[in-house]
Amino acid sequence: MCRWAAYIGAPIFLEEVVSRPGHSLIHQSHCATECGTAINADGFGIAWYGERPEPGLYRDVYPAWSDPNLRSLTAQVKSGLFLAHVRASTGTATSRNNCHPFVVGRWSFMHNGQIGGYDRFRRDADMLIPETLYGYRKGATDSEVLFLVALAEGLEQDPKGALERAVLRLERLSREKGGVPHIRLTAAFSDGERLFAVRYASDEQAPTLYHRWSLRRGGRAVVSEPLEQDEGDWLPVAQGSFCLFEGDRVRVEPFRPDPLAVAA
Repeated sequence: MCRWAAYIGAPIFLEEVVSRPGHSLIHQSHCATECGTAINADGFGIAWYGERPEPGLYRDVYPAWSDPNLRSLTAQVKSGLFLAHVRASTGTATSRNNCHPFVVGRWSFMHNGQIGGYDRFRRDADMLIPETLYGYRKGATDSEVLFLVALAEGLEQDPKGALERAVLRLERLSREKGGVPHIRLTAAFSDGERLFAVRYASDEQAPTLYHRWSLRRGGRAVVSEPLEQDEGDWLPVAQGSFCLFEGDRVRVEPFRPDPLAVAA
Protein backbone atom coordinates (compact mmCIF):
# COMPACT_ATOMS: atom_id res chain seq x y z
CA MET A 1 0.00 0.00 0.00
CA CYS A 2 1.13 3.55 -0.75
CA ARG A 3 0.97 6.64 1.44
CA TRP A 4 -0.12 10.09 0.34
CA ALA A 5 -0.89 13.57 1.60
CA ALA A 6 -2.71 16.53 0.08
CA TYR A 7 -3.18 20.13 1.17
CA ILE A 8 -5.55 23.00 0.38
CA GLY A 9 -5.53 26.45 1.95
CA ALA A 10 -3.22 29.43 2.36
CA PRO A 11 0.03 28.89 0.43
CA ILE A 12 2.69 27.05 2.43
CA PHE A 13 6.06 25.54 1.63
CA LEU A 14 5.59 21.97 0.47
CA GLU A 15 7.99 20.82 3.20
CA GLU A 16 5.31 21.67 5.81
CA VAL A 17 3.61 18.41 4.78
CA VAL A 18 6.24 16.46 2.86
CA SER A 19 9.30 16.57 5.12
CA ARG A 20 9.09 18.70 8.29
CA PRO A 21 6.38 17.08 10.48
CA GLY A 22 7.41 14.29 12.83
CA HIS A 23 5.45 11.76 10.77
CA SER A 24 5.81 13.55 7.44
CA LEU A 25 5.24 11.85 4.12
CA ILE A 26 8.98 11.22 3.80
CA HIS A 27 8.97 9.63 7.26
CA GLN A 28 6.01 7.48 6.20
CA SER A 29 7.98 6.30 3.16
CA HIS A 30 10.10 4.18 5.51
CA CYS A 31 8.08 4.12 8.76
CA ALA A 32 4.39 3.92 7.83
CA THR A 33 2.20 2.66 10.68
CA GLU A 34 -1.30 2.20 9.24
CA CYS A 35 -0.77 -0.02 6.20
CA GLY A 36 0.39 -3.53 5.37
CA THR A 37 4.00 -2.52 4.77
CA ALA A 38 6.06 0.11 6.56
CA ILE A 39 8.24 0.70 3.47
CA ASN A 40 7.02 2.73 0.48
CA ALA A 41 10.18 2.93 -1.63
CA ASP A 42 9.00 2.43 -5.23
CA GLY A 43 9.12 6.09 -6.21
CA PHE A 44 7.38 9.31 -5.25
CA GLY A 45 5.75 12.35 -6.79
CA ILE A 46 4.31 15.80 -6.16
CA ALA A 47 1.78 17.79 -8.19
CA TRP A 48 1.35 21.42 -7.12
CA TYR A 49 -0.72 24.35 -8.36
CA GLY A 50 0.62 27.85 -8.77
CA GLU A 51 0.07 30.71 -11.21
CA ARG A 52 -1.11 28.54 -14.11
CA PRO A 53 -4.13 26.22 -14.36
CA GLU A 54 -2.00 23.13 -15.00
CA PRO A 55 -0.05 21.76 -12.05
CA GLY A 56 3.69 21.39 -11.80
CA LEU A 57 4.78 17.77 -11.58
CA TYR A 58 7.91 16.17 -10.13
CA ARG A 59 8.22 12.37 -9.98
CA ASP A 60 11.10 9.95 -9.68
CA VAL A 61 11.82 6.32 -8.94
CA TYR A 62 14.09 6.78 -5.93
CA PRO A 63 12.87 6.26 -2.37
CA ALA A 64 11.57 9.63 -1.15
CA TRP A 65 13.99 9.66 1.79
CA SER A 66 17.06 9.42 -0.46
CA ASP A 67 16.42 12.19 -3.02
CA PRO A 68 18.09 15.51 -2.07
CA ASN A 69 16.31 17.23 -4.98
CA LEU A 70 12.96 16.50 -3.32
CA ARG A 71 14.00 18.16 -0.06
CA SER A 72 15.40 21.16 -1.93
CA LEU A 73 12.25 21.58 -4.02
CA THR A 74 9.88 21.30 -1.06
CA ALA A 75 11.94 23.84 0.91
CA GLN A 76 11.61 26.47 -1.85
CA VAL A 77 8.20 25.93 -3.51
CA LYS A 78 5.04 27.37 -1.97
CA SER A 79 1.54 26.30 -2.98
CA GLY A 80 -2.02 26.57 -1.74
CA LEU A 81 -3.00 23.22 -3.28
CA PHE A 82 -0.81 20.18 -3.77
CA LEU A 83 -0.78 16.39 -3.83
CA ALA A 84 2.18 14.24 -2.73
CA HIS A 85 2.61 10.46 -2.89
CA VAL A 86 5.10 7.73 -1.94
CA ARG A 87 4.62 4.44 -3.75
CA ALA A 88 4.67 0.78 -2.76
CA SER A 89 4.07 -1.18 -5.95
CA THR A 90 1.39 -3.89 -6.00
CA GLY A 91 2.99 -5.55 -9.03
CA THR A 92 3.80 -3.06 -11.76
CA ALA A 93 7.34 -1.89 -12.49
CA THR A 94 9.16 0.84 -10.63
CA SER A 95 9.28 3.52 -13.31
CA ARG A 96 8.66 7.26 -13.46
CA ASN A 97 5.52 6.74 -15.56
CA ASN A 98 4.05 4.54 -12.82
CA CYS A 99 4.66 7.08 -10.06
CA HIS A 100 1.76 9.17 -8.77
CA PRO A 101 0.29 11.75 -9.07
CA PHE A 102 -0.97 11.47 -12.64
CA VAL A 103 -1.83 14.67 -14.50
CA VAL A 104 -4.08 15.42 -17.47
CA GLY A 105 -4.63 19.10 -18.23
CA ARG A 106 -5.53 20.82 -14.97
CA TRP A 107 -6.52 17.56 -13.25
CA SER A 108 -4.20 15.66 -10.91
CA PHE A 109 -4.92 12.28 -9.31
CA MET A 110 -3.28 9.89 -6.85
CA HIS A 111 -4.41 6.59 -5.38
CA ASN A 112 -3.63 4.12 -2.62
CA GLY A 113 -5.05 0.63 -2.83
CA GLN A 114 -5.51 -2.19 -5.30
CA ILE A 115 -7.82 -3.74 -7.85
CA GLY A 116 -7.82 -7.47 -7.27
CA GLY A 117 -6.30 -9.63 -10.00
CA TYR A 118 -5.53 -6.64 -12.21
CA ASP A 119 -2.84 -8.49 -14.19
CA ARG A 120 -5.49 -10.94 -15.45
CA PHE A 121 -7.62 -8.23 -17.10
CA ARG A 122 -5.18 -5.44 -17.90
CA ARG A 123 -6.11 -5.43 -21.58
CA ASP A 124 -9.83 -5.27 -20.73
CA ALA A 125 -9.16 -2.37 -18.37
CA ASP A 126 -7.24 -0.47 -21.05
CA MET A 127 -10.19 -0.96 -23.39
CA LEU A 128 -12.32 1.13 -21.04
CA ILE A 129 -10.21 4.18 -21.90
CA PRO A 130 -11.59 5.97 -25.00
CA GLU A 131 -9.27 6.78 -27.88
CA THR A 132 -9.45 10.51 -27.09
CA LEU A 133 -7.78 9.87 -23.71
CA TYR A 134 -5.61 6.86 -24.46
CA GLY A 135 -2.66 9.03 -25.48
CA TYR A 136 -2.34 10.00 -21.80
CA ARG A 137 -1.81 6.36 -20.80
CA LYS A 138 1.94 6.41 -20.11
CA GLY A 139 2.39 3.72 -17.45
CA ALA A 140 0.98 0.32 -16.57
CA THR A 141 -0.83 0.85 -13.25
CA ASP A 142 -4.43 0.22 -12.33
CA SER A 143 -4.40 3.70 -10.70
CA GLU A 144 -3.75 5.46 -14.01
CA VAL A 145 -6.54 3.45 -15.66
CA LEU A 146 -8.94 4.47 -12.89
CA PHE A 147 -8.07 8.14 -13.41
CA LEU A 148 -8.48 8.04 -17.20
CA VAL A 149 -11.75 6.09 -17.00
CA ALA A 150 -13.07 8.63 -14.48
CA LEU A 151 -12.16 11.44 -16.88
CA ALA A 152 -14.04 9.60 -19.62
CA GLU A 153 -17.04 9.21 -17.31
CA GLY A 154 -17.32 12.99 -16.83
CA LEU A 155 -14.97 13.95 -14.00
CA GLU A 156 -15.11 17.57 -15.14
CA GLN A 157 -18.88 17.90 -14.72
CA ASP A 158 -19.62 15.30 -12.03
CA PRO A 159 -16.55 14.34 -9.97
CA LYS A 160 -18.33 12.02 -7.54
CA GLY A 161 -20.54 10.30 -10.11
CA ALA A 162 -17.71 9.91 -12.60
CA LEU A 163 -15.47 8.23 -10.05
CA GLU A 164 -18.31 5.99 -8.87
CA ARG A 165 -18.91 4.83 -12.43
CA ALA A 166 -15.19 4.27 -13.06
CA VAL A 167 -14.78 2.28 -9.83
CA LEU A 168 -17.83 0.18 -10.69
CA ARG A 169 -16.48 -0.68 -14.15
CA LEU A 170 -13.16 -1.83 -12.75
CA GLU A 171 -14.77 -3.65 -9.83
CA ARG A 172 -16.91 -5.58 -12.33
CA LEU A 173 -13.81 -6.66 -14.24
CA SER A 174 -12.19 -7.79 -11.00
CA ARG A 175 -15.25 -9.83 -10.08
CA GLU A 176 -15.44 -11.40 -13.55
CA LYS A 177 -11.74 -12.06 -14.22
CA GLY A 178 -9.66 -10.99 -11.24
CA GLY A 179 -9.64 -11.82 -7.56
CA VAL A 180 -10.21 -10.55 -4.05
CA PRO A 181 -10.06 -7.94 -2.68
CA HIS A 182 -11.85 -6.56 -5.73
CA ILE A 183 -11.41 -2.88 -4.84
CA ARG A 184 -9.65 -1.10 -2.02
CA LEU A 185 -8.93 2.57 -2.47
CA THR A 186 -8.35 5.94 -1.04
CA ALA A 187 -7.78 8.56 -3.71
CA ALA A 188 -7.28 12.31 -3.88
CA PHE A 189 -7.68 14.46 -6.96
CA SER A 190 -7.99 18.12 -7.88
CA ASP A 191 -8.93 20.51 -10.66
CA GLY A 192 -6.67 23.24 -9.24
CA GLU A 193 -9.49 24.89 -7.29
CA ARG A 194 -11.04 22.11 -5.25
CA LEU A 195 -9.64 19.03 -3.55
CA PHE A 196 -11.57 15.76 -3.60
CA ALA A 197 -10.93 12.56 -1.66
CA VAL A 198 -12.64 9.18 -1.48
CA ARG A 199 -12.43 6.13 0.78
CA TYR A 200 -14.03 2.93 -0.47
CA ALA A 201 -13.62 -0.86 -0.58
CA SER A 202 -15.60 -3.84 -1.82
CA ASP A 203 -14.89 -5.47 1.56
CA GLU A 204 -14.59 -3.91 5.01
CA GLN A 205 -10.92 -2.96 4.77
CA ALA A 206 -10.61 0.36 2.94
CA PRO A 207 -7.23 2.07 3.46
CA THR A 208 -7.17 4.76 6.14
CA LEU A 209 -7.94 8.43 5.46
CA TYR A 210 -7.85 11.51 7.73
CA HIS A 211 -8.12 15.28 7.50
CA ARG A 212 -7.33 18.21 9.78
CA TRP A 213 -7.69 22.00 9.63
CA SER A 214 -4.64 23.92 10.89
CA LEU A 215 -5.23 27.43 12.21
CA ARG A 216 -1.49 28.10 12.12
CA ARG A 217 -1.20 27.22 8.44
CA GLY A 218 -4.67 28.41 7.45
CA GLY A 219 -5.28 25.23 5.51
CA ARG A 220 -6.33 21.60 5.60
CA ALA A 221 -4.22 18.48 5.21
CA VAL A 222 -5.84 15.29 3.89
CA VAL A 223 -3.65 12.26 4.56
CA SER A 224 -3.26 8.50 4.72
CA GLU A 225 -1.81 8.85 8.22
CA PRO A 226 -1.67 11.79 10.66
CA LEU A 227 1.44 13.93 10.14
CA GLU A 228 2.04 14.35 13.87
CA GLN A 229 1.27 11.33 15.97
CA ASP A 230 0.74 13.39 19.14
CA GLU A 231 -2.01 15.54 17.54
CA GLY A 232 -5.36 14.12 18.54
CA ASP A 233 -7.66 16.24 16.40
CA TRP A 234 -7.25 14.40 13.09
CA LEU A 235 -10.70 13.44 11.80
CA PRO A 236 -11.02 9.93 10.32
CA VAL A 237 -13.07 9.57 7.14
CA ALA A 238 -15.60 6.75 7.22
CA GLN A 239 -15.45 3.98 4.64
CA GLY A 240 -17.78 4.65 1.72
CA SER A 241 -17.28 8.44 1.79
CA PHE A 242 -16.62 11.08 -0.86
CA CYS A 243 -15.17 14.38 0.39
CA LEU A 244 -15.02 17.84 -1.15
CA PHE A 245 -12.58 20.31 0.39
CA GLU A 246 -12.89 23.92 -0.74
CA GLY A 247 -11.43 26.76 1.29
CA ASP A 248 -12.13 25.88 4.92
CA ARG A 249 -15.32 24.02 3.99
CA VAL A 250 -15.77 20.25 4.03
CA ARG A 251 -18.62 18.31 2.44
CA VAL A 252 -18.85 14.56 2.94
CA GLU A 253 -21.29 12.41 0.96
CA PRO A 254 -21.82 8.65 0.61
CA PHE A 255 -19.71 7.00 -2.09
CA ARG A 256 -21.71 4.06 -3.40
CA PRO A 257 -20.98 2.82 -6.91
CA ASP A 258 -24.43 1.93 -8.24
CA PRO A 259 -24.78 -0.92 -10.76
CA LEU A 260 -27.92 0.77 -12.12
CA ALA A 261 -25.86 3.85 -13.09
CA VAL A 262 -23.69 1.93 -15.55
CA ALA A 263 -25.05 -0.17 -18.38
CA ALA A 264 -23.73 -3.71 -18.51
